[in-house]
Amino acid sequence: MAAAEGQTSSQTSHDKASHDRTPHERSWHEIVLQTLKRNDIRLVPYVPDRVLTTLIKNIHADPFFTTFPTAREEEAVGIVSGAWMAGLKGAVLMQTSGFATLANVLASLAIPYQIPLIMFVSERGTLGEFNYGQALVCRTMRPVLDSLAMEHHTATRLDEFEFIVDRSIKQAITTQAPVALILSPLLTGGKVFEK
Repeated sequence: MAAAEGQTSSQTSHDKASHDRTPHERSWHEIVLQTLKRNDIRLVPYVPDRVLTTLIKNIHADPFFTTFPTAREEEAVGIVSGAWMAGLKGAVLMQTSGFATLANVLASLAIPYQIPLIMFVSERGTLGEFNYGQALVCRTMRPVLDSLAMEHHTATRLDEFEFIVDRSIKQAITTQAPVALILSPLLTGGKVFEK
């Protein structure tokens, strides 16, 4: 997708963006699903989120995955960490506001015990966000990741997305270090607010 097309799709809702794709172009959530499978990531606990709804439904529909909602993001991280110690790879799905609760579990579990935790974080708090709390968390998320020396990438373009996801998963597993993949509204279309 050309840069200009990426900018155009960022100005539309998620649904319209998926209709504007060419027939051979996969959506961001299809890329996540296929890349998780290709890397044998079978366990996917999540905290429900509107931006991630299609991805969550597709993961539930695919018998390859074991997936379920959790009450909190720390719970999902603990489940994936325990599964890794038992030989199963996992990823966690959440939104930006949920990340705000994770500094302790990342610093005391995932990082020191070398858990290759794959986190997909739908980004709220930017590009038209109305909720001031979301905006505050969004501004602090990357500094917290940096202070933990934790690898993170913000995905904004569909044409780079599969490469970023696949290589981030491979690096996390090889180096046994967690990674956060931040899904920008430029990629996903973000949360659409109806009037």
